[in-house]
Amino acid sequence: MRRSGRVGGAAALVLVALLGGCSRPQPRPAPTITAPTSSSPVPSSPARSAAARLPGFVVLTDLDPRIHSDIRYATAHNFVGRPISGYPEPLCLLTRPAAEALRRVQDAALAGGHSLKVYDCYRPQPAVDDFVAWAKRPGEQQSKAEFYPDVAKSRLFADGYIGAPTAHSRGSTLDLTLVDEPAASQPAYDPGRPLVACTAPQGRRFADNSIDMGTGFDCFDARAHTADPRVTGKARDNRRLLLRLMTDAGFVNYDREWWHYRYRDEPYPDTYFAAPVARSSVG
Repeated sequence: MRRSGRVGGAAALVLVALLGGCSRPQPRPAPTITAPTSSSPVPSSPARSAAARLPGFVVLTDLDPRIHSDIRYATAHNFVGRPISGYPEPLCLLTRPAAEALRRVQDAALAGGHSLKVYDCYRPQPAVDDFVAWAKRPGEQQSKAEFYPDVAKSRLFADGYIGAPTAHSRGSTLDLTLVDEPAASQPAYDPGRPLVACTAPQGRRFADNSIDMGTGFDCFDARAHTADPRVTGKARDNRRLLLRLMTDAGFVNYDREWWHYRYRDEPYPDTYFAAPVARSSVG
């Protein structure tokens, strides 16, 4: 998600930031909006497109079948705890320039014995609206123990973990990780198992086949910040590897989420699409 779109305060926020240090261009700032309250309307997206198809988009696995996928918002294994509106199919849709850049990342990752795995790519505006609506229902917290164990749900918007609109809806932003290649099998998600905090050691949290990144995906915690100093050793090295691979191919990291990257030269910097995540949307 994100991770990206994130829930409840009344303060305005800017979602996109860049990991400091190296001389990389600053990312395009996201529109500043006011987080919704229970009585406020859902924020509208600038230049929102209601088109039923996504011009110039591709299904990532059609372009590069070597890249693994685990599209969490098409399943119940996410911070909401159910499939999200707008995800009828578990696909990664991206603009062609972003997908072709990601293919170059995959080439570089494979040279080092790794492969990419995507969690979320294009995110339709109805999914963002679903997140906003969920934010207004304080009683729905069935996934809290895993995804935001130490953050109040009412703080998720104000703290920048969820936002609307999101760069994901422009089609050139994605959430991803690295896996060893060949990739290990990943157990199916069992909604009946007790939840474990996304900040727990890798061996205790959900058995994702990702290499250790210090936290799970969509972990709403400061330890998910790309350069959080508490993340050391191999997990820190793995984050830096992903950052280098993605930066070299023209992607910009959101520094509060180690998994979140936006293609710098995105073709639709001001358009937010609403077509569902489905093969029929690609045109």
